[in-house]
Amino acid sequence: MPQVRVIDAEGNQLGIMPTKDALSAAEAIGLDLVEIAATAAPPVCRIMDYGKYKYQMSKKAKDAKKKQTVIQVKEMKLRGKTEEHDFQFKLRNIKRFLSEGNKVRVFIVFKGREITHTELGMGMLKRVADEIKDIAAIEAPPKLEGRNMTMLVAPLQQK
Repeated sequence: MPQVRVIDAEGNQLGIMPTKDALSAAEAIGLDLVEIAATAAPPVCRIMDYGKYKYQMSKKAKDAKKKQTVIQVKEMKLRGKTEEHDFQFKLRNIKRFLSEGNKVRVFIVFKGREITHTELGMGMLKRVADEIKDIAAIEAPPKLEGRNMTMLVAPLQQK
């Protein structure tokens, strides 16, 4: 790159100059010449302290990482013949997981000959979906996978 657009330490434009002149201008005041926009024509460079620039960029990256939320997928296992009290207990836990902002994978396990009564499992998953329809959306509808029937629910987005 024979010529670059140079910005000084205060943010004032020095104009377009040869790269050698820009480097000597930066060295004269004891700072570095840092390329800011490589895709521009001509490339934009800034006279600054490179160590300080790297530090500021790492702080910005760290702050962005702090604001990031991690969504976990919690699992809740039911059976086709789960009793009412157990169902209500597991439903409370599903609601708690959703209120914490996590997705929940609800699955029914069929053991032995129970696999012939998949309608019981489908009814159980539909009942769960009806109970939580005001706080969650069904992301993946109930489907049979081997001896398990699974459904994925996600919390509704608050605005």
